[in-house]
Amino acid sequence: MRPVPVLMYHHVNPHRGDTVTVTPEVFDGQMRYLAEQGYRTLSLDELGAYLRGELALRERAVVVTFDDGWLDNYRYAFATLARYRIKATIFVVTGRTGQCGCQEGAAAAEIPSHGAAKRLIADGDADKVVLGWELIEEMARGGLIEFHSHTVSHRKCGELAGEELRTEIEESKRVMEERLGRPCRFLCWPYGSFNAEGVALARQAGYEGVFTVRPDVVRPGTDPYAIPRIVVKDSVSWFKSRLRIYTSPFWAPLYLATRKKA
Repeated sequence: MRPVPVLMYHHVNPHRGDTVTVTPEVFDGQMRYLAEQGYRTLSLDELGAYLRGELALRERAVVVTFDDGWLDNYRYAFATLARYRIKATIFVVTGRTGQCGCQEGAAAAEIPSHGAAKRLIADGDADKVVLGWELIEEMARGGLIEFHSHTVSHRKCGELAGEELRTEIEESKRVMEERLGRPCRFLCWPYGSFNAEGVALARQAGYEGVFTVRPDVVRPGTDPYAIPRIVVKDSVSWFKSRLRIYTSPFWAPLYLATRKKA
């Protein structure tokens, strides 16, 4: 059976060369490639079924994920995903989203660099750079985009314990479900930082899968509480070549083995 790469994005905006950013033109080219080449984009429930051996994939498939819930996902990625009918998941930091009020001007708002966005959040101006609940609800209504937890405050969970850690994991789930009226079954660790206690708490809270930043592809039998992902680069040619490798039962393990040795 073909392996499945889980793709990790953060920002989609015009700041070429900025941290964790893919430009809109490149993102459009990447999504167009998926559509034209017949790749199947999976929801997280479908990914879970694949991990359990309940979904047999004959075609090439990928999972598209975004971390942090940046406002530029609405402005620059949303329409592209809809145009090519691409399923995607956005992991939301509920404490930041909770700071946002009305975002009527979001479609025309100036998008700052990653560093400037982080400073705005620190200054209490998260509504200028992250998705608020109204926009999240708008994006979710079409059925292509789903939203799950990226904790409450985006702290490194591997450095937390006890009630602090429990709150990050459980409260974010509660808020997501209360606001969106649907189950929040998946969690993504900020910075890829986690510990054994966090994994145990995620299981107890009812999460069915947890995403990391460990580079690898997903196969049937992959631990659903340690799902690896592939960081996407700002290049269409890179995207095409890597997807051909990462969805190949033969080439994916060979290529990933050479990366681990490097």
